Amino acid sequence: MNGMKNIGIVNAQSFCLKHVKHFIIALVLISFASLLLTWSLPFIEKEITWFIFYPAVILATLYGGIAAGFIATFLTPFTLFFIWPLISTYPLINNVFDLLEMSLFIIICSYISYLHGLLQRYKAQLVQSKQAHQSDQHEHQFITKLIDSMPNMIGYWDKELNCQFANKAFSEWHTQHPKDLIGISFKELAGEALYSLNEPHIKNVLAGKAQRFERTLQKTDGTKGSILAQYIPDFDSDGSVIGFAIQSSEVTELKETEAQLKLATCVFDSTVDGVLITDINGFILSVNPAFTHITGYSAEEAIGLTPNILKSYRQNDDFYTALWAELKKHGKWSGEIWNRRKSGDIFLVRLNISMVKDEEGKTIRYISVFSDITDLWHKDESLKHLAFYDALTDLPNRTLLMERLGQKIIGSKRRHNKLAVMFLDLDGFKLINDSFGHNTGDELLKVISSRLLDLVRQSDIVARLGGDEFIFVMDNPLHKEEILHLAERIINSIKEPIEIDDNHLQIGSSIGIAIYPDDATTSVDLIEKADHAMYQSKDPERSSIHFYESDSNQINRNQSLGSNEALIDNETSLKESELGKVD
Repeated sequence: MNGMKNIGIVNAQSFCLKHVKHFIIALVLISFASLLLTWSLPFIEKEITWFIFYPAVILATLYGGIAAGFIATFLTPFTLFFIWPLISTYPLINNVFDLLEMSLFIIICSYISYLHGLLQRYKAQLVQSKQAHQSDQHEHQFITKLIDSMPNMIGYWDKELNCQFANKAFSEWHTQHPKDLIGISFKELAGEALYSLNEPHIKNVLAGKAQRFERTLQKTDGTKGSILAQYIPDFDSDGSVIGFAIQSSEVTELKETEAQLKLATCVFDSTVDGVLITDINGFILSVNPAFTHITGYSAEEAIGLTPNILKSYRQNDDFYTALWAELKKHGKWSGEIWNRRKSGDIFLVRLNISMVKDEEGKTIRYISVFSDITDLWHKDESLKHLAFYDALTDLPNRTLLMERLGQKIIGSKRRHNKLAVMFLDLDGFKLINDSFGHNTGDELLKVISSRLLDLVRQSDIVARLGGDEFIFVMDNPLHKEEILHLAERIINSIKEPIEIDDNHLQIGSSIGIAIYPDDATTSVDLIEKADHAMYQSKDPERSSIHFYESDSNQINRNQSLGSNEALIDNETSLKESELGKVD
C-alpha cells in the first residue's frame, strides 16, 4: 500500500511539473507577443492586432504540445483584458466586433492545438505500430530459430492434411529440405502403410482429441528408430479444429537404455547375493530382495539408515580403519566380515565394496555386494577340526600335537625353561575291547580323555596318538618331583572304577617321560624317547612311571608310587574286572 501511494505521489508531482513547464512556455511567448504589440502599435492597423498572437500560440503548441497551445490560447485574452490596460493606454477591445475577433482567435488557436495534438498522436501510434511490427518480426524469427534448433521433430498440418510447417529436425528425419515439405500431403510423406497405421490418431486429433503414442519407424536411409509422437489439435475461435501440430522425439537411445536398465533391474532383483547401495554419506539408498532374505531387514526398514544396522562388533576399530584406507586408495575392498541379522544372529559374509564415481572422478555412491558364507565357514571349521582332532575323543591328534609341541619347544628355548613329554599307554585295554566290545572300548577311551582334560592346565597339552596311546605335555616343570606328582595323579585318576552299560571296569596305565632339553630337542625325538621310557615302565620289575635314561646300565632312578605293598598288579585287576569281581 505504501508503495502504491508513493507511486501516486510521484506521478502527481510529474504531472504538475509538466504543466508548470507548459504554463511558463505559454507565458513567455504571450509576454513576448504583448511587448511586440506595444512596440508595433504606431505602425500597424488595429484589425491585425490578433495576428501578432497567432505565432505565439503556434510556437507554444509546437514546442510544448497541445497543453501548452491551449494554455497560450486562453492566456492571450486574459492578458488583453487584465494585463494590457496596465502597460498601455491604447484600448484593444472597444466593441462587439473586437469580442468576435477574440472569440474567433480562441476557436482557431484551439483547433490548431487540437490538430497538432491529433497529428502527434497519429505519429506516436505509427511509431508504436512500426515498433510492434518489428518486434513481431523479431519474435517470429526468434521462435522459428528456436523451433529449428530443437532436437524434437515439429510440424504443422492443416485439416486437409497438407504440411504447413516443418522444422529442421523434422526435415532431417525425412532427409528433405523444409521448403520441400511445405504443401506435401501426409499420405505422400508417410507412405500408405504408415498412414494407415496412424489414421486412427489423425481422426481423433481432427476431432479435437490430443494423441500420444510410440512408434518404430524405418527412416528413408533404411535405418530403424523409435519415436514418441504427439498430435496436438489447433482450435479456431469458434472451437473448430483447423489443423494439428505434430511433435515427435526420437527415443531410440532411450529405449535401448531402458532395456539395459530393465536387464540390470532383473539382475539386481534376482541375484542371490545381497546388494546394498549408499550415498556418499553412507545412507542406504537401495537394497535388493536377497539383502532382505539374508539380513531380515526389508527395504522400507533399511533405506535411510546406515549399514551400521548390520554391525556385529566382532571387528575392532583398526579393522574398519584399514578397510576405509584400502577402499579410498584402490576404489574397492574385498574380504570377510561378521555381521548381525535383524534377529540378532551373527553371520559371516564375503563382502565386496566398490566406489561409484561421476565423470569428474568424484565419488557419488558406494555399492556393497555380499554373500552369506556362514555354512561354508562351519564346514571349513568342521574339516579343520577333523584334520587336527581325534574323531572319538575330540583331543588333538598327532598332527596338531606335533605342531603345538614344536611351538612349545620354540617358546621354551626362548624362555630357557623345560618341557616334560609323557607317553601314556593303557594297560589291558585290548582285553576289555575284545571282551566287552568296541563300543565299550570307545566309551572307555572317552572317559579316560575326559579325566585327562580335568588334569591339564591351560599351558599344557593332552593328545591322543591312536588306539590306547596318549601324550601329555607338561609346560615349564620346576623339578622332577613336580613331574612325578602329575604322573601319579594321572595314573590314580585312570585307575578309578568306570561304569559303562552296567559293567564296572577298572584299568591301569604306564607312563614314559622324556624331558626337554635334557633328553631331546625336537618333537619327534621327545615322543620317541618318551615312548621308549613307557615300554620300560611295563617291565614287571619296574614301576609304571619311568623317566627316559640314556644309559641302560645306569642305576634305575624310577620313583615308586608308594611302598611295594601298595602297588597294584594291573593285569590281575583287569582279569578280575572281566570276571565281574570288581565292584
